[in-house]
Parts: sequence; structure tokens; C-alpha cells
Amino acid sequence: MKKHINFADLRIANEVRQQEWDVGNQLTLSYRGNELAGEVGEACNVLKKLERERLGIRGSRASLEDAADELADVVICVDLIAMSLGLDLADVVQRKFNTTSEKYGLKTRLVV
Repeated sequence: MKKHINFADLRIANEVRQQEWDVGNQLTLSYRGNELAGEVGEACNVLKKLERERLGIRGSRASLEDAADELADVVICVDLIAMSLGLDLADVVQRKFNTTSEKYGLKTRLVV
């Protein structure tokens, strides 16, 4: 059975890798925001290519693997920003998900 990572696993790996990557701890929140914008842009570009293919329009192509890679980059960047702000991504995602469900009268809740 395949074991899935969770936000805690991602955070630990991000913390360790950042010590290797940014030895002087120079990367700012502004840098992280720009990094996230770039990764979201790359994900959107892949989605555009997948939609173009679905519609049968000529142009460059992308695969589901490309989409998966770009979406993974987005999630990693989001955790790096949360880490910079001292936020627990699992906690804030659960809170926001449940708040939205409550706001719209939906029964689905994210329970850990």
C-alpha cells in the first residue's frame, strides 16, 4: 500500500532542504510570494495547454504529469510561505475549509 505524505512530512522536508538551499537564510517573504506567482503561472500554462488539446486546437502540448509537477511546486511553495510566517499549513487549511463549509451551509468538514 502506498503511503501518502502529509503537511507535517512536507514541512520537515522543506525545513531541512531550505537549510541546504538557502545557507544564509536570505530568502524573504517577498521572494517567496514572487516564487509562488511564478509556479502558479507555470501551472496555469500547463492547464491552458491541456484545455487546448481537449478542444483540438493546434499548439504546444502538455501532459497530466506536467500538471502534477507544477501543482506540486505550488503546494511546496505555499508551505514555504506558511513556514516563513510561522503557520501550520494543516491547521490553517482545515480551519479555512471548515469555515467555508459553515458559511455556505455545507455538511462536509475536514477532520483530522
